[in-house]
Amino acid sequence: MPNMSNEKVGMRVQDPAVRNQNFEEVALGYSPDEAREEAERCLHCKHSPCMKGCPVGVKIPDFIKEIENGDFEKANSIIKETNSLPAVCGRVCPQESQCEALCVRGIKGEPVAIGRLERFAADYAMGIDSSAESISIPNNGIKVGIVGAGPAGLACAGDLAQMGYHVTIFEALHEPGGVLVYGIPEFRLPKAIVRKEIDHLLKLGVEIKKNFIVGKTMTLDELFESGYSAIFIGSGAGLPRFMGIPGENLNGVYSANEFLTRVNLMNAHDEEYDTPIKHFDRVAVVGGGNVAMDAARCAKRIGSKEVFIVYRRGVEEMPARLEEIHHAQEEDIVFKVLTNPIEILATEDGWVRGMFCTEMELGQPDSSGRRRPIPVEGSEFVLDVDGVIMALGTSPNPLIASTTDGLKTNRYGCIEVDEDSLMTSRPGVFAGGDAVTGAATVILAMGAGKKAAAAIDEYIKTKN
Repeated sequence: MPNMSNEKVGMRVQDPAVRNQNFEEVALGYSPDEAREEAERCLHCKHSPCMKGCPVGVKIPDFIKEIENGDFEKANSIIKETNSLPAVCGRVCPQESQCEALCVRGIKGEPVAIGRLERFAADYAMGIDSSAESISIPNNGIKVGIVGAGPAGLACAGDLAQMGYHVTIFEALHEPGGVLVYGIPEFRLPKAIVRKEIDHLLKLGVEIKKNFIVGKTMTLDELFESGYSAIFIGSGAGLPRFMGIPGENLNGVYSANEFLTRVNLMNAHDEEYDTPIKHFDRVAVVGGGNVAMDAARCAKRIGSKEVFIVYRRGVEEMPARLEEIHHAQEEDIVFKVLTNPIEILATEDGWVRGMFCTEMELGQPDSSGRRRPIPVEGSEFVLDVDGVIMALGTSPNPLIASTTDGLKTNRYGCIEVDEDSLMTSRPGVFAGGDAVTGAATVILAMGAGKKAAAAIDEYIKTKN
């Protein structure tokens, strides 16, 4: 019988005054009883509108029904049919603008907590000892290469492996996971969770070659010459953007990409490691997306006394998830909205001593649909900071395109693909995720990886 409460079952979280001093996971997840209680809120609508909002097509009502029945392993199995990284997606996907946005229960109250339930099922299954698990899939002997072990590459690899292909992922860094390990902090996505998800792919027979930079270690053409029948580029978007204002080259100015990579992948927050990172007293994080929230919350945790989010629009216009904004506010991050940097000011020895800003007001909507920020005349002021982190988005690294003849990119450096097949201008080369769209979400990258896997399968079968 449905639970007709208009509100989601609450999820326990660490106390803000405690968690802003540690890197342990903030959200603590559901207990079995809490998960079943929340699952009972699902109406199991005939047309399953929630599924239309899921980029990987998870059978949402079906897995929720199994949680309601108490068969948590079966719930996870249903999710795994279409989503190879459920414990990740349950934590970092923007469900509020995807599956939960279309939930019928959301019309007169809060939608069903689909993301929390997905996380619960995945975590429950991970907690069962599967070390002896072996997955036997007949291998067809056809080699497919994947560039990048991020969400797009992992999703593509998982689907292709289950089809019987011999899949090799080429990863530039020393640890697979892409943005899941270098970008998203431990307190939002524990790295042990990512490793367990990747372990499942290894059991499917996927091979991962680390410290392998396609375009430098070997080019795409050389990979084809070594026997690969098709290649998927899921190399992400790791090239940071800057504002182009005076002072951005000062000591004490980081891109969010570098700052988060040092903290998350290189363990700069852990005293056992020697990774150098500046411990600011007062730091400004410029931007309003999830990456800005991650950088600000990391800065607080490694010792900054005051952390400012500097954003030229208002809180309502921020592209970050509401949960991330809420958590940042709880952790005493100061939001300086309707504020735009003009110049970063220097000390005599070339370090940051402040940021010259102007106040903004919102005018008419621009091409993004958000109201355009306009400087307020005579409102300039200096924000007293000793560090600045620029979280303004990223674009794809040009290395692969610059070492591959005939691979077309657009003016932003994103690889151009056929919309239906995700084939690039080079036959047999497919691409998806942030390398094509620019910085987007984990689940959209995974959706592209799955779509490319199906297209690669069709391409190889047609070719043979």
